[in-house]
Amino acid sequence: MKSLITACVAALALLSGPAQALDVEEFTAQLANAAGRPDADKARDLNRKPAWVTNFMGVEPGMTVADFLSAAGYYAEVFSHAVGRSGKIYLHNYPSALEGRGQRTADAIADRLANSRLANVEQLNRNFDDIGLPANSLDAAMLGLEMHELTNTDDASLAPQFMSAVYGALKPGGVLVIVEHAGNAENNNQPLHRGIEALTVDIAEAAGFELVASSALLRNPSDDRTKVVFDPTIRGRTDRFLLRFQK
Repeated sequence: MKSLITACVAALALLSGPAQALDVEEFTAQLANAAGRPDADKARDLNRKPAWVTNFMGVEPGMTVADFLSAAGYYAEVFSHAVGRSGKIYLHNYPSALEGRGQRTADAIADRLANSRLANVEQLNRNFDDIGLPANSLDAAMLGLEMHELTNTDDASLAPQFMSAVYGALKPGGVLVIVEHAGNAENNNQPLHRGIEALTVDIAEAAGFELVASSALLRNPSDDRTKVVFDPTIRGRTDRFLLRFQK
């Protein structure tokens, strides 16, 4: 009986996440009213729930956080507001991936960082084999909707290389949160731009991470996972898994 109770408590902890570290309603309002924050970002907030995701990560003022494969920097800006002036954010992109996204993304990043509006954000364009961050320097890291780019590839070393690089850069006890469009294992997920939750966990654990929490916050059971994530009937509302790992 005791072992059953222990198992139930552990399961509840895995689903619930950490104690609230910030006032999500207050932070939601802060993001909605942030001067200069792109309207496109604010439009995404309804489905991305950035305040709740930030709380799930445990991001607090003064932390150093990396937003890996950040694209135009949606999460980087969210975390910029969360860590405050005493914190530090790295807006990271793989150089080849950034080039592939074209001038539109480059311009969006330039606009976001113009005039030191986000003075605590530093752009970091580096490959994972030379990430450019000191060991044990990050409090937390995010990989938002990009894990599929590392697993749906002929280069089987890319995802483990990422996990290894992030593991090395995180402080002991540091957190990695992964948000991803959920795919079905039997599908060809490369053209769908979707990832597999079990595979993500396996790769992270092989690098030394421990899965400490998951959340249904971004789940959408009406998404059957067979459509490309850009399909207008599901875009922005895909079924997404949300995982928190710890070093």
